[in-house]
Amino acid sequence: MSTPSLTARPAVLADIVPGALARDLALIAAGAGLTGVAAQITVPVPGSPVPMTAQTFAALLVGAALGWRRGALSMVVYLLVGAAGVPWFNGGTSGLYGASAGYVVGFVFAGALVGALAGRGGDRTPLRAAATMVLGNLAIYVVGVSWLMASTGFDLATALDKGVAPFLIGDAIKIVIAAGLLPGVWALLGRFNRS
Repeated sequence: MSTPSLTARPAVLADIVPGALARDLALIAAGAGLTGVAAQITVPVPGSPVPMTAQTFAALLVGAALGWRRGALSMVVYLLVGAAGVPWFNGGTSGLYGASAGYVVGFVFAGALVGALAGRGGDRTPLRAAATMVLGNLAIYVVGVSWLMASTGFDLATALDKGVAPFLIGDAIKIVIAAGLLPGVWALLGRFNRS
């Protein structure tokens, strides 16, 4: 059994793990599970029906690490299992309803987008990783704010005020962490492969 080599330049981090279907199924389930665990890190936001959670960070990292297909599938599993009643949405909730459900739907699109960009090297340098995470956050915001407007009757300005503005600083911090973490992992793997 050989050790995976980086000389073939894997598209995403998950590609260094040996295997095929069993690997992919395990990674998809692990990505959904990580997002579910991260959703339990919840901070209420005064004046907003949407809490601040770590699940957006997890969803974006899962997309980057797994690539667009596995990343999107992982978020579909997360969404469907939570919609079916497993209490792993924010704060131990389940069901696909309420003001914050659109953000969970947005994770599917963000996982695919971030995964596609990572597959093209969008996670290899801090600047590219930051841009990739910004675009992933925008995908989550577009779906989340649209859902928020539909579920609450908010106009666009109110939805942006309650569903985006309170999260910008936290998301900026998450982007900075991801912009250091992802290229750092690639650098470590490169060193490991050279030794």
